[in-house]
Amino acid sequence: MSDTKQQKALFLKSKHGQFAVGLNSTPKPGKDEVLIKVYSVALNPVDYKVQEVGGFVENYPAVLGEDIAGMVDEVGEGVLNFAKGDRVFTHGQFSNDQAGFQQFALGGTDLTAKIPDNLGYDDAATIPLALDTASTGLYNSNKYGLGLTPPWVKGGIGMYSGTPIVILGGASAVGSYVIQLARLSGFSPIITTASPAHEVYLKSLGATHVLNRHLSADVVKAAINGFTKNPIKYVYDAISLPETQRIGWSILDAKGCLVLTLPASVQEDEGKERKAIRTFGSPHAKENKELCKGSWAILSQWLGAGTIKPLRYEVLPDGLEGIIGGLEQMKAAKVSGKKLVAHPQDTK
Repeated sequence: MSDTKQQKALFLKSKHGQFAVGLNSTPKPGKDEVLIKVYSVALNPVDYKVQEVGGFVENYPAVLGEDIAGMVDEVGEGVLNFAKGDRVFTHGQFSNDQAGFQQFALGGTDLTAKIPDNLGYDDAATIPLALDTASTGLYNSNKYGLGLTPPWVKGGIGMYSGTPIVILGGASAVGSYVIQLARLSGFSPIITTASPAHEVYLKSLGATHVLNRHLSADVVKAAINGFTKNPIKYVYDAISLPETQRIGWSILDAKGCLVLTLPASVQEDEGKERKAIRTFGSPHAKENKELCKGSWAILSQWLGAGTIKPLRYEVLPDGLEGIIGGLEQMKAAKVSGKKLVAHPQDTK
């Protein structure tokens, strides 16, 4: 049981306001919840976008942070598969008891997994939001994805053998997991765009071809035609800026589908069959919950076997205080091919 009634937390003080460290009460786990002592939390673009845009959050001061890794401190009613002292990671959400930019947070057991012995807290913190965004974009069938068969269901591994896929922004967190899931699903070739510095790394994750992200749409299209004669039915644009969406749209087959992580800036053609879908990576959304429960149930096993690899990362100094500068770095586009993680317990 935690004796701590108060804990340190990083608050976004008001809508469009500033971040500051303050005190938050330590929550008690309810039914099917665990209280996690947070050792590592990863930063995501959505965290600074909440500050900029004012979306996703109703009540202020607000605690953000969706990628949580730590140790189970207390278990709630009905929890059988976790015990105090287990090393775990979970996909948090924007509520002040379930967000990661603090020293203790609640996790729902169906979206929490044990950290295998071969990985540390920082490794685990690079996984939740990016992996869930990758998997919903590929496998959600009712709104937020391509509706493909996931590799964790019977017969799902290798199902799309010989089908090409293009992933724009392969070195991004989401892109890196799309590559890995595409490999498990059997896609081939797996063509991605990135800075040339990331080519070897992305090929180690499963990409078969890495094109320079600065190439024009025409050059990308010509290169892809050299890699495969099959039509490109699936493009996952992990960046989703207008220029990458234009490239994705231009290489897509007439009946293909473009997955986006931001709103569509391309226009769907009247009467044509190709379409653009904006995914949404929250496993807490009712449309995603069942799908994500499936991936979370096998995640620990896959990570232990090296089937799925966590991302590269850099640790920020000064605990929760360090997150403020980390979000500024991300906003200035100074972070590439790695996640930024912070250690809430190191807060002075």
